[in-house]
Amino acid sequence: MSGSTFGRQFRVTTWGESHGKALGAVIDGCPAGIPLTEEDIQKYLNRRRPGQSKVTTARNESDQCEILSGVFEGKTTGTPISVMVRNSDQHSKDYNDISRAFRPGHADYTFFEKYGFRDYRGGGRSSGRETIGRVIGGAVAAKILSELGIVVSAYTKSIGEVEAEKYSIEECAENMFFMPDNEAAKAAEKYVHEAISAKDSVGGVIECIIDGMPVGVGEPVFDKLDALLAKAMLSIGAVKGFEIGEGFHAAKLRGSENNDMFRISDDRSVIKTTNHSGGVLGGMSDGSQIVFRAAVKPTPSISQIQQTVLEDGNEVDITIHGRHDPIIVPRAVVVVESMAMITVADLLLQNVTSQMGHIKKIYDK
Repeated sequence: MSGSTFGRQFRVTTWGESHGKALGAVIDGCPAGIPLTEEDIQKYLNRRRPGQSKVTTARNESDQCEILSGVFEGKTTGTPISVMVRNSDQHSKDYNDISRAFRPGHADYTFFEKYGFRDYRGGGRSSGRETIGRVIGGAVAAKILSELGIVVSAYTKSIGEVEAEKYSIEECAENMFFMPDNEAAKAAEKYVHEAISAKDSVGGVIECIIDGMPVGVGEPVFDKLDALLAKAMLSIGAVKGFEIGEGFHAAKLRGSENNDMFRISDDRSVIKTTNHSGGVLGGMSDGSQIVFRAAVKPTPSISQIQQTVLEDGNEVDITIHGRHDPIIVPRAVVVVESMAMITVADLLLQNVTSQMGHIKKIYDK
C-alpha cells in the first residue's frame, strides 16, 4: 500500500491497524538537537484518546506511546524517530455479524474492490485509529514550531446546527466538545444526545488558527501552503470539506470587499487591514494569521437499520453494534491541529533553500 507518508523534508509515515497489535509513526527529516520526550507526545495523544466523555466511544485505550528510536539523552538525533502505541482493548468479535457486509459510509466496499480483501475489524488502515500516527507526527512538529514562536490552535467551531458565538480558547478545555464557547457547548450536548436517542450521529466544523508564521512560506505552484493544508485536512478520513479565510463565502463578495488592503505599520513592516485571504496569498504565507476550517461528517457507524450488500452481492439489512463515537469532532480537533503542524513544519524546512542568502548564513564562516 502506497500513500502512507506525508511531507517532503519533514516526512511522517503512519503504520498499523485498528485491531492489530500496535500503531505508530516514523518521522524522518526532523532536525537534531530538539528536546523531545514521550511526555511531549503523550499530551497530544491524550487529547484524541477514546473514552474521555459520554459522547465518545467506550473503547478503553490508554494510548501510551513508546519512543523506539531517534532520541538520545532527551534530544532528537537527526535520525528517523519511531514511536509506537500498543492496542490493548480490541473487541474484534463485535464485527463478526457484519464481517461480509459493506458498512454504509465506510471504506469497506472501496477497500475490497481495490485490494481484493479487507480487514473488517474496525476498518484496518481506514479506521480513525490510524490518526494516532498523525498526532505523533504533529507532536514532534510542534516542538520545531515552538522553537520558532509559531503556535497552532484548533477548536470545534460548530456541531451540527450549533455554532460557537464567541471565541475563548480558555473555555475549550472546560467542555467535552472543545468549543471556545461554553454556552454553545451546552446546546451542542443537547443536540448530540437527541441524535443518540434516535440511534444516529452528528458532524461539525473544526477551525484552526496558525499564529506567528513568517512571510513567504509555501510554494507558488503545486505546493501552495493552502493547497497542502487542504490535502492534509482531506486526508483525514472523516473530513469532507476545507476552506481558508472567507472560503466559499468569497464567491459571494466583490473584489473591493474581498481584497485585503496593505499599509505600513509603526515598525515599518507591511501589514493588512483585513484578513479575507486567511493568511495566504499566491500559495505563500502573508504574515497574518492563518485561518482555515475543516468539515467533519457524521460518524458512519450508527445503530439504525441500514440497507447494504454482502461481498457475494446479496442485499441485506444490518444494524451496527459495538463501541462507536456518536460524534467524531471533539477527538478530531487534535488531528486537524497535528496535520496543520506537520504541513507547516515541512514547508518551513523546505523554505531554508529558497534564497542563497539563507544557505550562506548556514555555511559561511
